Amino acid sequence: PPPANAGRAPGPPDGGWGWAVVFGAFVSIGFAYAFPKGLAIFFKEIQDFFGTSYSEIAWVSSIMLATTYGAGDCSILVNRYGSRPVVMFGGLLCGIGMVSAAFCTSILQLYICVGFITGFGLALNLQPSVIIIGKYFLKRRPIANGLAMAGSPVMLCTLAPLNQFLFDNFGWRGSFLILGAILLNCCVAGALFRPIGAATASVKSQAIEEGKDSLKEEVAKDAMEMSSPMNAPVGTKTEEEGERDCCEKINQYLDFSLFKHRGFLIYLIGNVLMFLGFFAPIVFLAPYAKHIGIDEYSAAFLLSILAIVDMIARPTTGIIANSKWVRPRIQYFFSFSIAFNGACHLLCPLASGYTGLIVYSVFFGLAFGMVCAMLFETLMDLVGAARFTSAVGLVTIAECCTILLGPPIGGTLIDTFGDYKYMFIKCGAVMFLAGTFLFIMNYYNYRMLAKEEKERKAKEEDSKSVRTESEGRNNWNKETIQDGPELEPLKEEQEGLKKEVNGT
Repeated sequence: PPPANAGRAPGPPDGGWGWAVVFGAFVSIGFAYAFPKGLAIFFKEIQDFFGTSYSEIAWVSSIMLATTYGAGDCSILVNRYGSRPVVMFGGLLCGIGMVSAAFCTSILQLYICVGFITGFGLALNLQPSVIIIGKYFLKRRPIANGLAMAGSPVMLCTLAPLNQFLFDNFGWRGSFLILGAILLNCCVAGALFRPIGAATASVKSQAIEEGKDSLKEEVAKDAMEMSSPMNAPVGTKTEEEGERDCCEKINQYLDFSLFKHRGFLIYLIGNVLMFLGFFAPIVFLAPYAKHIGIDEYSAAFLLSILAIVDMIARPTTGIIANSKWVRPRIQYFFSFSIAFNGACHLLCPLASGYTGLIVYSVFFGLAFGMVCAMLFETLMDLVGAARFTSAVGLVTIAECCTILLGPPIGGTLIDTFGDYKYMFIKCGAVMFLAGTFLFIMNYYNYRMLAKEEKERKAKEEDSKSVRTESEGRNNWNKETIQDGPELEPLKEEQEGLKKEVNGT
């Protein structure tokens, strides 16, 4: 027989197999975030090979990042099939895309193979990994998210020197073949994503099948009734109900009512603005170092330094964000992290020589890790775990436009002025503005929430007082009815009894 709690959804275990899930998310999220940045090692050589400009070669990473973030509809696949098969299929797509890219003969073919195919495969790795952590953890969710997000700097720290080694020994075509084989490890990571409550799912599926059979019988009966001309209006009603059911199914996967949520809109606008300058500095950091005369391995080592600091910053930020002092104010902490990131880019043109770029990489890695560790935690804090899947899908769809335009705009500035400093200044100004906007608007949101809560409590108190007054009036009316002229003989008898009792 099914267990007693078969009808209820299982709660987050906050441990156990959840840590294996965190490791799988560590691998898949690491590849999803780090791989587009690690490809920047090959850009200078691919640019010379095809004879393209900085803005044209930047479209490779830009399309890949935009596809990775813009495929927010894969949350529909997660709701339908679960995280495990979606991530495994995404790993297979990543391998196919990179192996195909090794045989490309034009920059347009690279856009398709590396940008779209590999980018879509990484999207199928990223969002299911984030979603399943929210199902396995509740109390320890910030720590679990911080550990899973640490996969990005670990992979970037490894990929940057590995890509340079592969290029020196096999060229960019041979490197793409090997990287395609490495990306197949995402299938292994996806195999760890065991769904919660497999037994309950089977019970629910049986109930759904029984419900479908009963619905089919009802539909058949309705069809027989609708065959007569007298039942024509019923047909119009069923069409309206069918349209309503279709809208309900869409809202089940992507909850568009979130656009009425004030906190979600503030988060969305701030993040869309932030991503206009979020990835361009990483994409152009190694080419910038080569441009000012730094050797190839030292330029690649800058990405490793950034990744090492990022690796330490993410879990540390997760622990700090989970503390009782910061978690109630996590939106302010997130806003500060974005503004700090922008300040680092604004100060980057002041760095002269390799030592200055190392200092910039350290602070950039710290700021980048702080933002990434809280990127999804702040969203879940605003909308809740129940609406988080739809919120991730809607946010990533909206963000893909600015992610797509960010690196090419930076490349256009480099082509126009012949200097990288204008690209860093643009990215820094945009991110500082986004952090300031989020800080001010979150303060406004918290004030409005407190005011609305106060008004709600006042309304509840007023309704309670109205209820007590109405109850008092009803009681008074009952007493007056009982004291009517019909009951005067009873009153006289009661008074006589009282006198007798007093006399005795």
